[in-house]
Amino acid sequence: MRIWPLAWPIILSNITVPLLGLVDTAVVGHLPDSRYLAAVTLGATLFSFLYWGFGFLRMGTTGLVAQAIGREAHSDVRNLLGQSLIMAAIIGALLIIFGSPLISIGLWLLDGSEAATPLAREYAEIRLWSAPAVLANYAILGWFLGQQNARVTLMILVLTNSVNIVLDLWFVVGLEMTSGGVALASVIADYSALAFGGYLVLRQLGHLEGCFQRQRLLVLSAYSALLNVNANLFVRTLGLLFAMAFFTAQGARQGDTVLAANAVLLQFIMLTSYALDGFAHAAESLVGRAFGRRDWKEFAATVQATATFSFWTAAAATLAFALGGNYLVALLTGLTEVRATAASYLPWMVVMPLIAVWSYLLDGVFIGTTAVREMRNSIFIGLAVYIPSWWLSQGLGNHGLWLAFTLFMFTRSAVLIAYYYHYRQRRWRPQP
Repeated sequence: MRIWPLAWPIILSNITVPLLGLVDTAVVGHLPDSRYLAAVTLGATLFSFLYWGFGFLRMGTTGLVAQAIGREAHSDVRNLLGQSLIMAAIIGALLIIFGSPLISIGLWLLDGSEAATPLAREYAEIRLWSAPAVLANYAILGWFLGQQNARVTLMILVLTNSVNIVLDLWFVVGLEMTSGGVALASVIADYSALAFGGYLVLRQLGHLEGCFQRQRLLVLSAYSALLNVNANLFVRTLGLLFAMAFFTAQGARQGDTVLAANAVLLQFIMLTSYALDGFAHAAESLVGRAFGRRDWKEFAATVQATATFSFWTAAAATLAFALGGNYLVALLTGLTEVRATAASYLPWMVVMPLIAVWSYLLDGVFIGTTAVREMRNSIFIGLAVYIPSWWLSQGLGNHGLWLAFTLFMFTRSAVLIAYYYHYRQRRWRPQP
């Protein structure tokens, strides 16, 4: 079982992503006005819709490539890369063309303050130009993960986020730019990653058997498997991002200080989720390969091993937030009122890892088996709990918002656990 050798590069690379968010928050959080932090929060949330909404280009590619590896269908591995990159180019171009009205609608929905919204628009209009690079990078990362090539993923993400962090510091601290500097740093980093990822792809293709098939790349009907998986993942991701955006919007209505405090605490959740996603990504690849081979013994062993690693990692995160949460908040912002506000909501950070860990892990299992409708359903059942819970707990203020979000994460985990045990009895086992 290759859980740890596969997981550790993914964990390390994933941690660089929220570390970038931490640096963004820390750099802008130490500017003299909280509206800059609020603007970056609004802009980043908006791009969760515009970019992360198309994260199916990573997830769908990983699951299908892993299954192709299990079947030893090497031409399929090549063609899935080509199909995913073509889809990324088309979607990226459409986002640039229609980006301005999408930004306007998104900022209206997020309903930020009059001070923060113009800065958020500036941030968004700059970030928009990275769309083709971001989506192509999703496809490349998914392709390598499906082949259990986690070290390449590590190299790409470390490069991306290292460039981004250095440029953040240079533009904001050195050149005294504000939220626009953070956005420009992201654009440059994304295209740097695409150039490096393209080089690594060409090198990998030189060692891969099989060949590209023009019909698989140019005929729409050949995209049916990828489109079917990606459509459900797209809807699922939009539901998840709606939940995050709803959380941000409700925080924004309580003022820039609450919005900024919630942004700091959300970095804790992101840090934990990306660390735990390392095991989920390992599960995607290993479960997908076992599924392609119909090797149910390897399938069960993979799930058990990744669940064990995930649980203890979540427990460590809970302990870290319980003992050092206030110190972490202080690292992220020097604004006294934001620190004090964030500290009052720290108990929610303590319980979150042990609640959310199961949804992160089982997402990986369901991606590997391309059972993505179940992932979609878990989100919308969670939303059916989330929104009424928020409505009923508005009298608790921001604590009510955190309560509703915690119930959303709990529901997601419970639904996916139920689906998993159902399919282990009915589908994912040797047939008599």
